[in-house]
Amino acid sequence: MAVENFGHYRSDYAKVIVCLLIIAATTTYSAILMGPITDVFIGGDLDRAYLLALAVVGIFLLKGVVTYWQAVILHRIGNSIVARYQRRLFDHMLKLGVGFFAQSHSVELVSRLNHNITGVRDMLNTVVLGYVRDFVTLLALIAVMFYRDIYMALAVFIVGPLALGTLASYARRIKRIARDEVRLNAQVATAMQEAAHGIQVVKSFTMEDRLRPRLHDFTKEAEGRSNKIARITARTSPLMETIAGFAIAGVVVYGAHRVISGGHSPGELTSFMTALLLAYEPAKRLARMRVALERSMVNARMIYEVLDTAPRQTDVDDAKPLELRDGGIIVDKVDFHYDLPANGSELDRQEAEKQPVLHALTFTAPAGKTTALVGPSGGGKSTIIALLQRFYDVENGAISIDGQNIADVTVQSLRRNIAYVSQHPVLFQGSIRENLLYARPDASDDDIIAAAKAAQAHEFIMELPEGYDTPLGENGANLSGGQRQRLSIARAIVRDAPILLLDEATSALDNESEAKVQKALERLMKGRTTIVIAHRLSTIERADQIVVVEDGRVVDSGSHDQLMKAKGVYARLQNITGAVPPAKRGSKPAPRRKAG
Repeated sequence: MAVENFGHYRSDYAKVIVCLLIIAATTTYSAILMGPITDVFIGGDLDRAYLLALAVVGIFLLKGVVTYWQAVILHRIGNSIVARYQRRLFDHMLKLGVGFFAQSHSVELVSRLNHNITGVRDMLNTVVLGYVRDFVTLLALIAVMFYRDIYMALAVFIVGPLALGTLASYARRIKRIARDEVRLNAQVATAMQEAAHGIQVVKSFTMEDRLRPRLHDFTKEAEGRSNKIARITARTSPLMETIAGFAIAGVVVYGAHRVISGGHSPGELTSFMTALLLAYEPAKRLARMRVALERSMVNARMIYEVLDTAPRQTDVDDAKPLELRDGGIIVDKVDFHYDLPANGSELDRQEAEKQPVLHALTFTAPAGKTTALVGPSGGGKSTIIALLQRFYDVENGAISIDGQNIADVTVQSLRRNIAYVSQHPVLFQGSIRENLLYARPDASDDDIIAAAKAAQAHEFIMELPEGYDTPLGENGANLSGGQRQRLSIARAIVRDAPILLLDEATSALDNESEAKVQKALERLMKGRTTIVIAHRLSTIERADQIVVVEDGRVVDSGSHDQLMKAKGVYARLQNITGAVPPAKRGSKPAPRRKAG
């Protein structure tokens, strides 16, 4: 990963390295100058003192300018790395299947990845600053010390191995704790997001006193992990301070003896002491770098766990675009079960494989006709809709459109020919116009307005402050449920696809709006192959055929009248919901009988 990023920012890192080498050189030269400066004080050479003073000003001025440019360039690289990984992760996540997100809590995933990305940036900055600025500076200052007095220099660095061994054990402990810290902080963000998103439910069910302790537990545990990391990291300071204290004290005693008794120059001792003191800070940072690097590496590994996740619903090697003719759909002996989350037990996984969601499910949706899927909840109806769009791949059997197995065509060509309306309308950040254009970017304003009118959405859109350019709140929070659903239907109309999938498309509408939208849907469904999931009789009665799905199997099919006469599962469901036989064409809909 480091090689990849260093290669991408090669020229910028080269500039940073030049700046850091200049900083190391100015720091080293400062130590060298302390010898002549001390000798000037003793010798009383005032003219030389002026020259040395100018040299000091020049050194520090150069160091200040170079430090500024180094910081600017390094921050620019860091910000670019963050943006680059955000784009890369987003692009990769868009390629991953629905199954990946079904096993990952969305808010926790986003929170964790954002934390990981900043960790990668910090790791690269740590490597550059540590190995270039601090390491080069330390080597140069060590060279000064050896040049001034080889014996004192050897004595100072005898204690180095002891410090390095202790710091290695700290780094191993940090590695174990850092992953837990990221996970816990993500849980805190998730709990806050969930409370904010579902605040109406929280208030309605007076959940405050139950959610508060839950968040407090998360924050307390996360705080504990962070404090533990802080304690382990901080332990490097007393270790380094103690070692430095003994080293400097030894130099003072030995150096004083050599100057007083051995006749050595005070300037040499001052230069050595300056080099030693200046070397202390980079040595301390390098000692801590191993600990900080292990913590940052945890973030990098967690990012690549996502980037290395291979998309499941990919095109086969010889995949061809779907060649749509009539749009007839055949579902032939399909078996399917959902994968458990990664933390599911092996026993649970084996049990899930024994009890698939769909079992040898077979039916045909004729081209240009409407097929309604009905049956008890949990029977597999929504799973069929997901499989038709290749959100998941079937385990056995096949789904074909116009005789072409959807597993053998490109995913993009398949989905471009499908318009989908979910029972849970999803809207995105941006204006109403932008949300409708997601269905077909080349749609004209007339297309958008016509679709909105057909979905009974135009009137309420024009009452909004900015009409079609009104920005939407989070998932359309500034709209009612019915308004969001009508925008979802309008988006499907803009799509103008030959295959239409409706999953409880009118479930969020009141009776009046449903009647209006139903007429729009009838126009939309005309001539299109439509598969609709619905419980309301008003939607089902107009279907060309009804397929009854129970426990992952097709248990019956036919028209409404045929299925009612058969007195099977369909008739039982209609009796439970209090539905009545469909009214004759052209007559007013009969009122619904209240349950009970």
